[in-house]
Amino acid sequence: MSRKKKVSPQALGRTLRIVKPHIPEHKPLMAGGMLALLFEVAFRVLEPWPLKFVVDAVTRSLGADLPGAGPEATPVLLLVCGGALVLITALRALMNYLSTVAFALVGSRVATSLRARVFGHVQSLSDRYHSRARSGDTVQRLVGDVGRLQEVAVTAGLPLLANCITLVAMAGVMFWLDPLLAVVVIAAALAFWLLSKGSSGAITTAARKTRMGEGALANTAQESLGAMRVVQAYRLESLLAGRFKASNSQALTEGVQARKLAAALERRTDVIVGIATALVLVGGGWRVVQGVMSPGDLVVFLTYLKTSLKPLRDLAKYIGRIARAVASGERVADLLDEQVDIRDSDDAGQLPPVVGAVSFHRIRAGYGSDPVLDDFSLDIPAGQNVCLIGPSGAGKSTVASLLVRMMDPVSGCVCIDDYDLRGVAVGSVRSQVSLLLQDSVLFTGTVRENIRFGRLDATDEEVERAAVMAQAHEFILATEHGYETVIGERGGTMSGGQRQRLAIARAMLRDAPIVILDEATTGLDPEASAAVMEALERLTEGRTTITITHSASLALKSDRVVWLQDGRIRLDGSPVDLLGEESGIFARWIEQQRAEEIRAGRSNNESVVSAPVPAGESAR
Repeated sequence: MSRKKKVSPQALGRTLRIVKPHIPEHKPLMAGGMLALLFEVAFRVLEPWPLKFVVDAVTRSLGADLPGAGPEATPVLLLVCGGALVLITALRALMNYLSTVAFALVGSRVATSLRARVFGHVQSLSDRYHSRARSGDTVQRLVGDVGRLQEVAVTAGLPLLANCITLVAMAGVMFWLDPLLAVVVIAAALAFWLLSKGSSGAITTAARKTRMGEGALANTAQESLGAMRVVQAYRLESLLAGRFKASNSQALTEGVQARKLAAALERRTDVIVGIATALVLVGGGWRVVQGVMSPGDLVVFLTYLKTSLKPLRDLAKYIGRIARAVASGERVADLLDEQVDIRDSDDAGQLPPVVGAVSFHRIRAGYGSDPVLDDFSLDIPAGQNVCLIGPSGAGKSTVASLLVRMMDPVSGCVCIDDYDLRGVAVGSVRSQVSLLLQDSVLFTGTVRENIRFGRLDATDEEVERAAVMAQAHEFILATEHGYETVIGERGGTMSGGQRQRLAIARAMLRDAPIVILDEATTGLDPEASAAVMEALERLTEGRTTITITHSASLALKSDRVVWLQDGRIRLDGSPVDLLGEESGIFARWIEQQRAEEIRAGRSNNESVVSAPVPAGESAR
């Protein structure tokens, strides 16, 4: 993901473009909000006029000679003007409320739609993106940055829009009252424009750095909390706390810089407004003395001046927020600009029910410029259990990713039953493959819901039958609420063997003709491993199976072993044939893996024996 140091001149345009597709469906509500806003401006323009009539009428009653005819002050006139002021103020407040609610609803709905669009886009990105992206920063963009766009649209965009319309309307009235004094307003606006022109870019740059720092901060926190057992076991709390503190300080520094720049612009704007008000006060007072204006006209003009210059104050006040919104919008736009390289072609059809024959033909694939697989070809007949072994980084997991179209090859083709996977819909491919990983992912929810993810329309009886076949039924019933037991985040409330058997039950329920096992028994103790192995035998029976493993027992039980190294096939044959192969590579590998399994088993036994005995109990 790109991290540009400078904000492009089109930053605001990019932000508006990502929001634009979600606007049309809310046009009626926006039209209603805009109508209420225009009425609010109209009432704001009318608001000073009762005050003008009262000032002029009182001045005439005191004997002053004013230009133009008009009534003198009477109780009826004063009551009417007072009532008119209350009515105009109340109507303006009502219109303001209606426009605020309307635009707040639009902002919330647009943000909801945009967030759903971004989330769907992130889910559609391939392994190439997710292998290099930082998940904490992605979540920050998805939640925080989209939320900031919504907040600023309501708290800054709406007031600025209202004030700018007010500025135009009141400028017209001020030119009608006194064109000479109205020039002061134009001069003040030009002065602000010149001052803000240099500041806005610096504020936006600082705000963007702040958001990038906050993204890094979120990523540090997520990594630490997601691996809390390792952090505590290796006493890494101080180290990670130091990293978090450094990221936090950096984000604070950039945030303060953005606010300092915005505050400086606000204060300069206050000076401009003060100078403009003083000029109008002096010039307007002199024109009243000359008889060109009435005192009421001057009061109206000063009121308009104060109101019409409010957009300048607000723009200085909100420019920091707007800059942060533009920075957030750019970060969201960067995410949406990530190309979806796994997509259905225009003429993609559905993959029909398959037998399960798999073939890889002259595959070149990888995650960057250097290929992981190069000129890789492999044919697997339907129903065969193939074990992929070899050193780490040889491309075994890349084979699995290609088969479920988490990535596509740079060249060559992957086929199931002679169907090129790039010519059929992605969803139909994945529906016919069950993938079981070393780290069995469970979601927050009930046990029943997690198993049902294998097939969402499955009945409760089918869910429980799958659990029985996966040897998970007994331990599920042993929990307090059985199948309605709520699982913690990522299944942290269950053991590794239990999580794996629930994942197997999910795969059982899917009933796909092709099964991929990616280190499915790694890290389990002997007892859990035995239970998982028995469940796996039921899962893979009669299905095309690709087993990625470092387990000697799984390799020896397979129909065929393929040794991958440096992205190419080095050995290919049945376990018996490869054990007798001249180089002895496979035989030595089996011996080495068995030795490691024995050491792992002994280590587990020693950890049980050396466990502390509770007080009052004897060791047996």
